[in-house]
Amino acid sequence: MSRIAVFPGSFDPFTIGHESIVRRALPLFDQVIIMIGYNSEKRSFFPLEKRVEWIEKVFSDTSKVTVATHEGLTVDFCRKVNSNHILRGLRTAADFEYERAIAQVNKKMEDDLETVFLLTTPEHTPVTSTIVRDILRHKGDVSMFLPSNITMKDLADYVG
Repeated sequence: MSRIAVFPGSFDPFTIGHESIVRRALPLFDQVIIMIGYNSEKRSFFPLEKRVEWIEKVFSDTSKVTVATHEGLTVDFCRKVNSNHILRGLRTAADFEYERAIAQVNKKMEDDLETVFLLTTPEHTPVTSTIVRDILRHKGDVSMFLPSNITMKDLADYVG
């Protein structure tokens, strides 16, 4: 059986911290599926299609990473793709408490599902999609917080 990890998130936008977690997880899994969750009732900063395109561009160098979208419970997506692992990154103790609760509920819903936590590297600890969006709203340069394959030019059409 393949070791497939699902890395769920909104990735609005995908940051260097997200990229680091995925790249560091590659030796642990046969495949990592980056699952962009979406809620049709919520407004995203970047269009879903663009987020998929940008993440695929970031990982164009490896066949072990794929990108998918899903509306609904992560456990349902994991069942659909035959994954027994959820991959999550932890930046802070607060992240741990929040992610632990979700992992325990997921485990209760699907006993075979394990959540694997990777700590962010120290230099990525302060990087969040929320902060990146805020900098963008104020017309700041976020290139240092994005994977090298995603440029400010890519984002220009979506920044007022």
